[in-house]
Order: sequence, then structure tokens, then C-alpha cells
Amino acid sequence: MPPSPESPGRAAWRLASPEPQRPYAVFLHGTTIHGAERIRDPDEDEGDDLPEPLTYYHDGSNLVATINAARARAGRPIKFAVIGLGAGSLACRAQDGNTVTFYEIDPLVVRIARDSDRFTFLSKCAPDAPIVIGDARLTLADTPDGAYDLIIVDAFSSDAIPIHLLTREAMALYVSKLSPNGMVVMHLSNRHLELASVAAGIAQANGLSTRVKDGGDEGADDEENKYTSTVAAAVRSEADFGDLATSDGWTVAQGDPAQWVWTDDYSDIIGAMLRNLQRKTAVTSKTVVTSRTTE
Repeated sequence: MPPSPESPGRAAWRLASPEPQRPYAVFLHGTTIHGAERIRDPDEDEGDDLPEPLTYYHDGSNLVATINAARARAGRPIKFAVIGLGAGSLACRAQDGNTVTFYEIDPLVVRIARDSDRFTFLSKCAPDAPIVIGDARLTLADTPDGAYDLIIVDAFSSDAIPIHLLTREAMALYVSKLSPNGMVVMHLSNRHLELASVAAGIAQANGLSTRVKDGGDEGADDEENKYTSTVAAAVRSEADFGDLATSDGWTVAQGDPAQWVWTDDYSDIIGAMLRNLQRKTAVTSKTVVTSRTTE
């Protein structure tokens, strides 16, 4: 798991060198890594090479699979929005005609991501990408309806979650800003909370279908700062999942009738914590049983 920064709860930038010959710049926010970039040797000829997105944004990641699926479904370059800037890694997915707009609440995060002495995703991949500063529930509301083919909600962390971005009303806002065959994607990786059923519930309350992939990111390698993730995708029609519908691990998810749908007036963090503990306990029990049967 990512280490804690010196000042918990605030954006922090630090260098991490798992191997002296392969140092990385790592962006920590709270206790969560929100981006990492390999630091090139001063004598290394960069040429026209673009930085390689890592952490949850590497080539085989579940998030990138949703971008690829949305573009394939559209049959053209796409316009996509990202709620949560981090180090700006997803700027490097705005290639081959794709365009991205970032929504970020914290001006400090924007300063760090734009500082090319720390990270170069924005400066090299999408230097002109708009960054809208403010609460995304308010700023996204000002965007014309149908503006985006894909909206990625990537503002959650293991420290805390902005609940107002994971409610029935929030999903209604996202859907209003989607093109007719668009997709809403939520990055739900979390140490403490089970959020996939919450995402499925708020999507179903808005007439959407949901698929979730929990882990299984291709090419994940912690030593290379390439992580696994939990990602939910929600669409109006099953056909809008595109390639995700036939890809391994993207399972259909429906709202749990035993759970109340999260709204701007109701959420259940304790329930999400308990579900996460139950899931961990089930995995541990299964591992113990498997170990005993193979002895």
C-alpha cells in the first residue's frame, strides 16, 4: 500500500526510489498515490518520447480499458472529462485526436501537476487541456449537456471520499453531460470501503446499466508503480459498453435491494466499511481453506 506523507490529509509531493537506478516522482495525497512518473537519467535522450502513465493509468489498467472501449464504440476520437487531476497522468490518454478536460477542487494539486520539474504529463501530453478549478458538482453543471463521450470520476481516496460525487443526484448530473452513447466511469479502489454496490445503486436509480471490474489489471506490477484497481462503468444501453461487455472480468452489477441508494441526503459509510470487512474475511477464509486442501 502507498506510504503516508509527512502531512496527512494534504497534497504532498515526494520522490520514491524503490531501486536507485529507477527513481520515480510519486504524488501522494493523503495516504493514496495519485500518480507517478519515472525520472529519466540526466544523460538519457528523451527525444519526442512522452512520459509513461503509471499507477492506475498504465496501458493494461482497467481505467484505460474504459477509454479504449469508449473510443471504439464512438468510432472516432472522443471528448472526455476527468474529475480529479492527480499528477495529470490521464493527459497522456488525450492522444490521437482525443481531448480531455480536467475538473479539480484543489489549486495546490493543479500547481503540482503543472510543475514540469515534478511531473510532465500535462506539459508534454496535453499542455492546452482545460483545468476547471472548483467543486465538480458545481463546475460540471455549467458544461453544456451532451458535451462528453466519457466522464471519469477519479476523486476518491482511501482517506475519505467526497460523498456528494457518489450519489443519485451526482450520477444524474454526469449522465446529462454525456453524449447519446457515452459512459460514466468511477474509480472505486479503496482500502476501507466497498463502493462498487453503491455505484451500481446510483446508476440503476438513473436507469443505467453497470459493469464492474475488481482487479485483474493487465501488466500490474507494484515494483513498477503499476497497480490493480476497482472500476465501475455505467451506460444507458448494454451496447454502449462496447468491448467491455466481452472482456474478461467486467461483470454485470446491480443495486442491492437491501441497501438504500445513496443520495445527497443519505449515505452509509459504516455499511460500506462492514461490507469491505466481510469481503476481506471471505477472501481470507477461502485462502485458508484452499491452503488446507492442498496440504
